[in-house]
Amino acid sequence: MAFSALPPTGLLCQLLAHPEKTRVCVDRPRFGWIVNDRRNGALQSAYRILVASDPEILAREEGDVWDSGRVESSRSIDVIYGGKPLDSHAEFCWQVCTWNGWGEMSPWSAPQGFRTGEVSKGHVTARYPLEQTMVEPVGVVEKGEGHFFVDFGRAAFGTVELTLGCEEEGCVVEVHLGEKLAGPQDIDREPPGCIRYRRIELSLEKGVRTYRVEIPTDERNTGSSAVLMPPEVGEVIPFRYCELVGVPSGVDREAIRQVAVHYPFDDEGASFSSSDELLNEIWEICRYSVKATSFCGVYVDGDRERIPYEADAYINQYCHYGVDREFSLARHTHEYLIERPTWPTEWILFSVLTAWADYEQTGDAASLEGYYDDLKAKCLLPLAREDGLISSEGVGEEVLRSVHLTAEMKDIVDWPPGSFTQGGTGERDGYEMMPVNTVVNGFHCRALGLMERIAGVLGKVEDAAFFGEREERVRRSIDEKLFDRGRGVYVDGEGTEHAALHANMFLLAFGLVPEERVEKVVEFVRSRGMACSVYGAQFLLEGLYEAGAAEHALALMTARDDRSWWNMLRAGTTVTLEAWDWKYKNNLDWNHAWGAAPGNIIPRYLMGVRPLEPGFGRMLIQPQPGSLEWARVKVPTIRGTVGVEFECRKGEFVLEVEIPANSSARVVLPGLGEGQVEVDGELVEGEPMERGVAVDPIGGGWHRLVRCC
Repeated sequence: MAFSALPPTGLLCQLLAHPEKTRVCVDRPRFGWIVNDRRNGALQSAYRILVASDPEILAREEGDVWDSGRVESSRSIDVIYGGKPLDSHAEFCWQVCTWNGWGEMSPWSAPQGFRTGEVSKGHVTARYPLEQTMVEPVGVVEKGEGHFFVDFGRAAFGTVELTLGCEEEGCVVEVHLGEKLAGPQDIDREPPGCIRYRRIELSLEKGVRTYRVEIPTDERNTGSSAVLMPPEVGEVIPFRYCELVGVPSGVDREAIRQVAVHYPFDDEGASFSSSDELLNEIWEICRYSVKATSFCGVYVDGDRERIPYEADAYINQYCHYGVDREFSLARHTHEYLIERPTWPTEWILFSVLTAWADYEQTGDAASLEGYYDDLKAKCLLPLAREDGLISSEGVGEEVLRSVHLTAEMKDIVDWPPGSFTQGGTGERDGYEMMPVNTVVNGFHCRALGLMERIAGVLGKVEDAAFFGEREERVRRSIDEKLFDRGRGVYVDGEGTEHAALHANMFLLAFGLVPEERVEKVVEFVRSRGMACSVYGAQFLLEGLYEAGAAEHALALMTARDDRSWWNMLRAGTTVTLEAWDWKYKNNLDWNHAWGAAPGNIIPRYLMGVRPLEPGFGRMLIQPQPGSLEWARVKVPTIRGTVGVEFECRKGEFVLEVEIPANSSARVVLPGLGEGQVEVDGELVEGEPMERGVAVDPIGGGWHRLVRCC
């Protein structure tokens, strides 16, 4: 039989591309696939799934566990298994074929195997075991007799493996591991803050043997709240450099490896390049930071504590979506934090934002349904006054229990605050912490709005109406009580006239600034520069792009001062820092993914790829190039890779997009909000917008759009 269509690829079982590496613990798993058809306008019209107990059965195009039959549907994600409940501790395999809108049937996909663990009828998120990658050094230098300096090119969490020879029993080699240099080919053995260095003695046996250096535990990051390393992996330390002292034999590149520990990661899953070389370097350090900091199998705050925090996880989650077609680690971390929250008021509210981000990316509502009551509690409605505004002062035990918090709840705004330790300057832009806090209420309002959507997705009509009414009440109260009409800016809270960057940038990012006020608020935000932490930068950049201030956002991302990603690169790190510089947080570490905001800001806002429907059935492609002459990106999504490339030529803007089959896009080209657009060689009348012109819909496939400007 001749096929015009290609077999589906990118199979997912419970959001896992490689479920055979772990165990699925639900009796009705969810399946997904990529419709593998690059022809323009390709859509799925039907599918058939086979689930079998043996690959040989699938080879006969049979499913002894489940045969869905031909299902007339365009659904290619979040397809729920419809057979009898699966048994525990069993092996299965599945495959899928599809029909397109032209009536053509695809070949069957390659089979995908999966194993069940102890199955549950409830919601259980599966995740992978950690992987260990052997990394070759980029350079080995002999500094003196028995003294070698090794550079692995990038920092990773792990240890080293050495192949050494010794003529006598009992030779001792000093192994020095570190993230930072004190000088050329010299590891900094007294680094500031929480930058890591460790000296370890390795006793050799007679003969040539291979040794894996055992890292001692550190009480600073193995406490009761820390995520511990699995015993089968062992302890790790972040390091780029290694020095060996007292080596009785030679060391070359074949004799030493960095053993890097990380969550499974597709190094080719995403790409970005542009006319700005610094921006390219920034994207790369942010992309790599996602992989490097996944070493615990849950998003943590770096190596100092190894504790998950909601704000860290939110930024890490979006960055992960931007650089890999991977969803399980984000979901697992989110659910971990629902039950083990941390103390800041806003961090509690983050759970709702994180839950919605998960659903937007995956189109899979299982987690929303499984944790719905918890998400309602995370909105902190018992703290609300009659006008809807909340205050964390005097939080009672009942509220703390409802959100699973065993500590005192306090507002945070940004971190660190004021004078931190040993002279740190803090990152709050002088924010006045009032009982009714503007940033906290911005989070509260955003959470209510998202809970309205979540309730709607789950068919909870009354709840949706309730959350919608509460969101509108809080929005009105923010406008009435927290906005200074004379200056056109939002103040820090009720009872103060002080207006910090944070009160304004968060409300911009959350879409809580009325259109008629945006220009004045953006003017104020621009005047404050980067007066926030690397965490706050996520929302500052989001707010600027949401308001159309793309040039200022780009200037902040590519700034060359001490509050910039350029400064991180200049410091010599290969993983994003916890703070802009040691002087802003003098216990900072060099391995903190909450400093990786450009990893998601570039694909989501600069290149403009965001879902309009959960699961990317419809998406937005709205590049905001600023002063860039050209840029190209490859963005992974659950439906397949989205490609976007633009070039700002003299007098015209040329945009090329590649949209996965079985989806469509609303494409917005920048410039004045009117005029015609050439689409694949034909002129069409675009839809005028305030900051561009839209063409909608653009179907799957490759398309070229040109607009005079």
